[in-house]
Amino acid sequence: MSSVEAASAAPNLKQGQLRNLILATLASTVGFWAWTIVGPLSKRYAGEMSLTPGQTAILVAMPIFVGSIARVPVGALTDKYGGRVMFTVILGITAPLVLLTGLVGQLNNFPLLVAVAFFLGIAGTVFAIGIPFCSAWYESNRKGFATGVFGAGMVGTAVSAFFTPRLVAATGYMATHIIIAAIVAVSAVLCWLLLRDSPARTGRKVEPMMPKLKQAFSLKVTWQLCFLYAVVFGAFVAFSNYLPTYLANVYEYDPTGAGTRTAGFALAAVIARPIGGTLADKFGPKIVTLTSFGGTIVLAMLVAFQPTAETVYGPLFLTMAVFLGVGTGGVFGWVGRAAPAKDVGTIGGIIAAAGGLGGYFPPLVMGATYNPDNRSYFVGLTLLAVFAALAFLLALMVRNGGKTNENEKPVEQALAR
Repeated sequence: MSSVEAASAAPNLKQGQLRNLILATLASTVGFWAWTIVGPLSKRYAGEMSLTPGQTAILVAMPIFVGSIARVPVGALTDKYGGRVMFTVILGITAPLVLLTGLVGQLNNFPLLVAVAFFLGIAGTVFAIGIPFCSAWYESNRKGFATGVFGAGMVGTAVSAFFTPRLVAATGYMATHIIIAAIVAVSAVLCWLLLRDSPARTGRKVEPMMPKLKQAFSLKVTWQLCFLYAVVFGAFVAFSNYLPTYLANVYEYDPTGAGTRTAGFALAAVIARPIGGTLADKFGPKIVTLTSFGGTIVLAMLVAFQPTAETVYGPLFLTMAVFLGVGTGGVFGWVGRAAPAKDVGTIGGIIAAAGGLGGYFPPLVMGATYNPDNRSYFVGLTLLAVFAALAFLLALMVRNGGKTNENEKPVEQALAR
């Protein structure tokens, strides 16, 4: 085929790409809000049910668990059915689960609330939908930008931390869940009416899910990026969900005060994520990722000593959030370069699942290693520094992380097929 014929056969990605990117990001924001409504209310649940720190950590971590594991099949299903369908379905399922969480939360039944929180985790799979959806709308040299902007949808964690306790204070516990459920339901309808899948999907052969998963798991880069993302995104998710508990235990903040500060942490990471993706496009994802892990190592150890003045620990947490946000954008900037275009959804779903799982275990570790005598989380934060150091070493060995990538053109051409 001549270059002229190839150009005419290539889909027009410019028309509609920004609109769909923004809509997908907003849908992700709503999904993340629903996914993380338990964490901001953890002190309320702990007080009303007389929960131990370990039980509170289990409750907070439960939605993260399902939201992580389910990203694998949801990512594969997105490759098959497209983002428009999957956003609509997942948000449509999430709305009644938010209502159910509110109803069960009033019963003061810890096992039943954990079970509902488990299913609420389905909301977290929106991330695995948006990565292939947005990636398909953009050229290979702008995939880091696209996934970085979409990743800003994790601002939903900041929205949850800031607004959820305030809505409870202003309107009541159950009314808050009704409001959030209504927002999620409306978002599902808007996704169906307004979202459109990339024209690059036209004519793409749909493959069965299991062979695609097997192929994705057979790639070395899948496992490498899984570990990197598990550390950097896992740390973000863990702090965004557990920070209200941390601040309450260490600095005795009330739910509103802790939620406000957690929202600031999440917002800083969210703003940094598209910056990380853009920097990965310009300088290569490796240097961006290495910088992220290097900063995280230093800051985790500084925070571990628990400075008493907010003018000290506040900026430390915010700076850590920036490094984590840049790292999430950098690592996913790697996915668009290293993954075959037809498998971006599947591989992205696996890596996103690893990131979510990375956020599942830290709250459990923090709860298990918390020293109530001196209100210390030193062990948990030191472990974060250790894993960040291991991720730093692994990032040195991952390929296709430089400024230029010889596979970009074939990937873009495969996407156009």
